[in-house]
Amino acid sequence: MLADYLLTELARPDGPAGPDAGLPLNRRLYEALRRAIWDGRLGPGDRLPSSRELAQDLRLSRNTVVAALQQLGAEGYVVSRVGSGTYVHEQLPLHRGASQQRPRDDGHRLPGLSARGQRLTAEPGAAELEIQPFTPGTADFGAFPVALWQRLQNRHWRAARPEMLDYTTLGGYGPLRRAVADYLRVSRSVRLQPEQVLITTGTQQSLELCARLLADPGDTVWIEDPAYWGAVKAFAACDLRLHPTAVDGEGWVPPAADAPAPRLIYVTPSHQYPSGAVMTLARRHALLQAARATGAWVLEDDYDSEFRFDGAPLASLAGLDEDGRVCYMGTFSKVLYPGIKLGYLVVPLGLVEAFRRAHYDLHRPGQLPLQAALAEFMELGHFAAALRRARQTYAARRAALLQALQPLLACTGVRLSGAAQGLHLCLHLPATVDDRALAATLAREGLSVRPLSAYCLQRRDWRGLLIGYGYAQPKLIEPSARRIAEAVQQALRATPAPGGQR
Repeated sequence: MLADYLLTELARPDGPAGPDAGLPLNRRLYEALRRAIWDGRLGPGDRLPSSRELAQDLRLSRNTVVAALQQLGAEGYVVSRVGSGTYVHEQLPLHRGASQQRPRDDGHRLPGLSARGQRLTAEPGAAELEIQPFTPGTADFGAFPVALWQRLQNRHWRAARPEMLDYTTLGGYGPLRRAVADYLRVSRSVRLQPEQVLITTGTQQSLELCARLLADPGDTVWIEDPAYWGAVKAFAACDLRLHPTAVDGEGWVPPAADAPAPRLIYVTPSHQYPSGAVMTLARRHALLQAARATGAWVLEDDYDSEFRFDGAPLASLAGLDEDGRVCYMGTFSKVLYPGIKLGYLVVPLGLVEAFRRAHYDLHRPGQLPLQAALAEFMELGHFAAALRRARQTYAARRAALLQALQPLLACTGVRLSGAAQGLHLCLHLPATVDDRALAATLAREGLSVRPLSAYCLQRRDWRGLLIGYGYAQPKLIEPSARRIAEAVQQALRATPAPGGQR
C-alpha cells in the first residue's frame, strides 16, 4: 500500500525523506511522494488518496499533507480535479523502473524513426530523468511561495475575460512582456522595448524558433565545445551543421580563420554550460565583431545569469550589441519552478513581427491567465524577493561545497571552474581519468554527478565531473562531497600517468 511505503520512507534515516535529511516534515512527505511517482509505484493517471486520508494513515497533520500535495502540483507532478481528487500527471516522462528504462543507442536503428529521429533520440549520456541532490542544473523549489502563487492564479482565473482563454498573436501577455523588459533593463543591461519580448515555454522553444526562422537546413552553427545538449538537439532537429568552437577559462574561444562562416553563433556567456566559465568582456566584443564580419545572428542563452556570487555581473551580449544581431533568451524555471514552463526571447526590432507570426503559426501560444499571475508576481516585487532568497541559499551551499572539495585541489591535474556563478561546479580531472566510469560509480551510491566528457563534441582533452549544489541539502553537502573526493582520489591512483608511470 502507498501508506506503508510512505511510512517506511519517512522513517528511513538515510533517505531523502528520512528524519536525518534535515527537512521540514511537509518537504519530507513531498520527497517520498515524488520518489513514489518516479519509481513507478504511482503511475500516470493514478489517483492519490485524499489529504484527509493521507493525514490519517500517516498520522500527520492535514496542513502538512496539503503543503506537500500543493508543492507536487506546483511542480507539475500531480493535477487536482475539482470534485474528483488529485491524480498523477498523465504526461510525465518515463519512470525509472527496470522495465521502463530509456533505450540507449547501441548502434541499432529504432524501428519507425527517421534518420533525424535517430539522431535526436540517441542518448548523449548527459541527461537524467531523476533529480538527485548533486544533479547539475537543478534548483531547490522548497521555498517557493506556493500559497501566494495559488492566490494570484485563482484571482486571474476568476477575472479572466473570454479573450484571456484564447491563443495570443502578440507574443504573450502585455503586462508580463513589460515586466520582463523592465527586469532585463535593470538586471542585465539589455536595451529593449517590451514589444521585442516574446513569451515562450522556455529556452528550448526559443532555440527552436531562432533555428527555424534564422537559418536554413545545412547552414552552419558555431556552438561551444563542450556544449549544452538541449541546443545540440534543437539544431539537429532543424538539420543545421554544427561547428564546435572551443571553450577555455575565459569562455568562448574565437575559431580559426578558416572556420566555415556561421549563420548562427550559440553561446552561454554568463555561465558556460557545462564548464561554468564566464566569458570575459574582451571575448564578448570579439564574438560580436565576428558576428558583424560574417553576418551571423548571435543566440545568447543567458544561463544562470541570476546567480552570480563574486563581483558584479558582466553586461549581457545583448547589452553590448550595437548592430541588432543578438537574440537573447532566458527562463523562469530556476527562480520559480520548471513546471511553470515559461521563458522569454528578446529579438531585434526588425524581426519582431516575423517572430510573432511564426510563434503563433507553429505553437499557438496561450496560458494567458498563468502569464497574468506571473506579471503580477513580478510587479509586486515577489520575483525579486524570491531571487534574493535563492541567492542567499545557494551562496551558502556553494561555500560549503567549495570548502569540502578543497583537499582535492592539491592533487595534480585537478582544478575547479564555474565557482563564481550558477548552481554547479566543474571539477576538472586529468585527461587520462575515465570520468564516465567515475560518475557511474558515484551514481550507484545516489550521487548524481555528471561526466564532463559526455558534453564534448570534438575535443578529447577534457575530463571531469559536474557537481550541482542547487538541490543539495546543507547537512548532506560535507559527507557527500567527502565521498566524491574519495572516489576521485581512488580514480587518480588507478590511472596511469603519462609514460606508463603511476
